[in-house]
Amino acid sequence: QVQLVESGGGLVQAGGSLRLSCAASVTIFTFNTMGWYRQAPGKQRELVATFNSGSNTNYADSMKGRFTISRDISKNTVYLQMNSLKPEDTAVYICYAGRIGVYNENYWGQGTQVTVSS
Repeated sequence: QVQLVESGGGLVQAGGSLRLSCAASVTIFTFNTMGWYRQAPGKQRELVATFNSGSNTNYADSMKGRFTISRDISKNTVYLQMNSLKPEDTAVYICYAGRIGVYNENYWGQGTQVTVSS
């Protein structure tokens, strides 16, 4: 059973930074996609940033230049460095990992709250 455990959320003032971590219970090389989504109250879950097909990265337009996804394969961990945070970045940030195969597999973490005050 794959487990994804997030950490690093919290309360920060606008303009500040946070670094989120997502630790997987299996080697992250087994995933075709791994990264971050977020969900704000009353809104749909949206893409933040992911690694796809190896080391290719994909960012939502509103996060480009402010957020950076990285990983430490030896620790089976993916990170999200968030800079220049805005109040509209307030959301639950959720780690995602997926495998494509005969049976597609999708795994989600519990999420970590990020609150940006103005």
